[in-house]
Amino acid sequence: MKFTTKLIIVITTILFNYQVSIAQDNALTEEYKEQAIIKLSQLMNDFYVFPDVAKATEEHLLRQFNEGYFNQFKDDESFAAALTESVQSVNNDKHMRIRKNRPYVALDNSPERKIEEQIDQINRSKWYNYGFVEVKVLKGNVGYLDLRGFAGLEGGKPIADAYMKLMANTDAIIIDLSKNGGGSPEMVQYLCSYFFDNKVHLNSLYYREGDKTIEFWTLDEVGGTKMPDLPLFVITSDRTFSGAEEFSYNMQTQKRATLVGQTSGGGANPGGTMGINENLYVFIPTGKAINPITKTNWEGVGVIPEIKTELEDTFDKTYELAMEAAKTYREKTKEKLSIIYLSLHSSLDQYVPKKSEEAILKGLKKCKEAKLFEEWNINALGYEYLMEHNKPKIAQSIFRANTILHPNSANVFDSYAESLMMNGDLESSLKNYKKAVEIAIKNEDRDVELFKKNLEKIKRKIKN
Repeated sequence: MKFTTKLIIVITTILFNYQVSIAQDNALTEEYKEQAIIKLSQLMNDFYVFPDVAKATEEHLLRQFNEGYFNQFKDDESFAAALTESVQSVNNDKHMRIRKNRPYVALDNSPERKIEEQIDQINRSKWYNYGFVEVKVLKGNVGYLDLRGFAGLEGGKPIADAYMKLMANTDAIIIDLSKNGGGSPEMVQYLCSYFFDNKVHLNSLYYREGDKTIEFWTLDEVGGTKMPDLPLFVITSDRTFSGAEEFSYNMQTQKRATLVGQTSGGGANPGGTMGINENLYVFIPTGKAINPITKTNWEGVGVIPEIKTELEDTFDKTYELAMEAAKTYREKTKEKLSIIYLSLHSSLDQYVPKKSEEAILKGLKKCKEAKLFEEWNINALGYEYLMEHNKPKIAQSIFRANTILHPNSANVFDSYAESLMMNGDLESSLKNYKKAVEIAIKNEDRDVELFKKNLEKIKRKIKN
């Protein structure tokens, strides 16, 4: 028993000494570190968006190396972390990070492996849902979107449009970017465009290479309904970074949203990864964001929310503010709709043949844009004046406006034709009944036979 114990101790000691020997053999040499710093400095001087800062960073790194600061770091992981801390102490650029490469794995270029990787990538995008994790309508008609990334437009745009449509009928919106690390500038631009109806200069990106500046403006059209007046709240945290910060900063500087939460991470400058050696790589910002209002960006300082909260209190506070804003929005909307509705009825009450037609069209168009009236509401109003008030001329003007606002509806042309017939304009009535049948056939309308019967009826009336 004693012999066995002694044997185990001896073997353990040998293995420990062997592992220490291997670790010492694999420890980073002074030459390795020096060459890494020289290569890193070269990449910064060649590509970093701020050449003067790159030079100052190089001088700082070489001074630290000559003083022996990096001697304490024995492996690539700790050395990379030390380099990151050193460069950021000079440039204060959160995007510039040095990292260790993953262990090399021989490439499998077989068709089977390539299709497997492609399918894996597609599945990851599906599971990730292009960053759109959750959307729901909370009590009080407040929309909530949990957005974890800004995907490329090709895959992400259909998802973005679908989620925006779900929130189009809410009275206030919360966009949660507290776990969003950024992504595509084009998707940032696209989502921002949902909340402006006028042309707005959101941001610019300057790139050192080519000395060029790319401007990002709101888009004229999106795949859903724009919501320029809807109260908007954005949740931020220290994990909100890069593109998510741009969205927040855009909305804040344009005074389009209220930011709630904690100061964001502070990464504003775009760039790319570059190899230092076979074990290390660096992300170097090759451009910088320039806000058209502040003429600067959030690099190193983050986006500071108007309403600061503790992390655990952020959602409750944001929801409370959104509920209040939604209530105010409903009250203002009610006042606005009342004015539009009363203006329309003023035009109807003061009807003058021919002269009032444009005023009625304008009034009904405003009702439609304000979502007060749809096609069937306008038709119902027309029949109200035709049947209940016995004012076929006014009804005719209403139905005429509906054909202009809804030119692809067979039903509105059929109704307009009916009013023309009741006002004695049989030829115009015939023309519009034909139009109704033509559209119904094209649209495979279920009421096409009814429209055909109405057409035959006017033909007989003209013949007799």
